[in-house]
Amino acid sequence: MSLQKPFRAVPIRFGKRYRAKARRERLIKIALPFTLVFGAAALGAVTGGVLPTISSASAATGDEIMGCRVTDGDTIRCGDERIRLLAIDAPELPGHCRTGRDCVPGDPYASSDSLHEAMVGAIRIERYGTDRYGRTLGSLTSDKGNLSCWQLSHHHAVYKVAWDNLMKIARTCPRAVL
Repeated sequence: MSLQKPFRAVPIRFGKRYRAKARRERLIKIALPFTLVFGAAALGAVTGGVLPTISSASAATGDEIMGCRVTDGDTIRCGDERIRLLAIDAPELPGHCRTGRDCVPGDPYASSDSLHEAMVGAIRIERYGTDRYGRTLGSLTSDKGNLSCWQLSHHHAVYKVAWDNLMKIARTCPRAVL
């Protein structure tokens, strides 16, 4: 009786990068619901059973921003400030996906149009720092709701758990994330 694990053949065309990505996606699908449930239970224990709710109404505490325009499916510009939507990655415009980068598939123009459609009424932002390109990382809401959730629910972006500060987007729209 051998104690070694059986060898599992993996087609060569997939390589290490594919397997690592597949493992991360499985981990997200399995671990995220448990994290949300047990995190909420722990928060309930700390707050005495009263759980805070996150909705577009609670985002009213953020700063209101004006004069914004869509740069692409996950970035907007408001004056001199470039704002990257929290926790999502959208398809890149032609020529913006560097060689060797694993870019999100899809129509970048439809993604940009979708984000433009969601930017209705007063837009509020909760800032979470900056990314390596100097863009503000933010959770934005409009009259249509959270813009990251909007893009995810309309299938114009993919969720990136590593980019979700404090699991803000996962808690705001868990159905769109899974």
